[in-house]
Amino acid sequence: MKKATFEAIATLVGVTIGAGIMGIPYVISKSGLIIGAINILVIGSLMLFVNLFLAEVVLRTKGNHQLTGYAAKYLGKTGKWLMAISMVIGVSGALLAYLIGGGSALSSIFGGDIFWYGIIFFAFTSSIIFKGIDFVKDSELVSVAILLLIVFIIIAVNFLNINPNNFSIGDGNLLLPYGVVLFAFIGTSAIPEMREELANNYKEMKKAIILGTLIPIIVYLLFGLSTVLVSGAGTTEVASVGLGKALGSGMNLLTGIFAIFNMATSFIILGLALREMYHYDLKISRTNSFLLALGVPLMIFIWGFRDFITPLGIAGSLTGGIDGILIVLMLWKAREKSDRKPEFKVGFIKPLSALIVLMFVLGIAHEIASLLGIIK
Repeated sequence: MKKATFEAIATLVGVTIGAGIMGIPYVISKSGLIIGAINILVIGSLMLFVNLFLAEVVLRTKGNHQLTGYAAKYLGKTGKWLMAISMVIGVSGALLAYLIGGGSALSSIFGGDIFWYGIIFFAFTSSIIFKGIDFVKDSELVSVAILLLIVFIIIAVNFLNINPNNFSIGDGNLLLPYGVVLFAFIGTSAIPEMREELANNYKEMKKAIILGTLIPIIVYLLFGLSTVLVSGAGTTEVASVGLGKALGSGMNLLTGIFAIFNMATSFIILGLALREMYHYDLKISRTNSFLLALGVPLMIFIWGFRDFITPLGIAGSLTGGIDGILIVLMLWKAREKSDRKPEFKVGFIKPLSALIVLMFVLGIAHEIASLLGIIK
């Protein structure tokens, strides 16, 4: 494969494996290992097709856009504003979670107040976002390679320290992990960035998306299950913290570095995607787009919000669900009126569309019922 293909794979992996991986062990510890594995495999498989759906839409369309621009083109003003609102809430929630998680990871390593470590994390990642896509392309491949190396070291250590008593953990709640796991697989905002990276070789897009989605599925399964088998009931919302406590100071350092790396890579790509949505699709200046994209999560963090899991569940179930349904509708419309012939087409679109929409509708209904206190 060419370097650009590896860069595109790294972009999708980098934006997908973010704060969600740190929340997956916690929800698995509450629901159980089998339930957690089912959620990861089913949601991951369906999200692979969502990514391919969006890639086909992107390849059928001329010009640079983010999700909002594609929704406006194929679904009109209603689609545009639904996608814009969903993307702003979802990405802002994700960026907030990364700030909290990054600050927590730095605090677990060095000790001290999460607030100041969150500010340091924000200053570093936002400076990279300000420099733009070219800098990200140059740094993402190396960052993701380091991230994967560290996570597989952690997984190997986990399997050497499994506590057999933890196999029976959890209450069997099938839907409890849904929001966090779905959030962990949302990488759709990276697809337009991949198009830019593969500008001279769009034929590699399908391969890059398949590999860029399969890697997170494997990582989530191995990391999520092995972490719970080590930490058990002591699994924390930010998994690296509890894992560090269970395995000692050396592992605390390694898991903390991993948490910082994976959240930083996703923060950069998602922050860039939101900035470009404001700039390309809403025609706001680059500077103001940068301030809008990053200012909201920073202000909420400064205000004192520190709940890591809640924004993941809401962003996954609600905004991720809305985005997914809109992407399905966009593909149907794009096949009726595309600008160009795409380099690939997704097959079995009718049954896949039905399964994907059903998953998202059930997830949205479950999250709303949970927020209203109808179900626990």
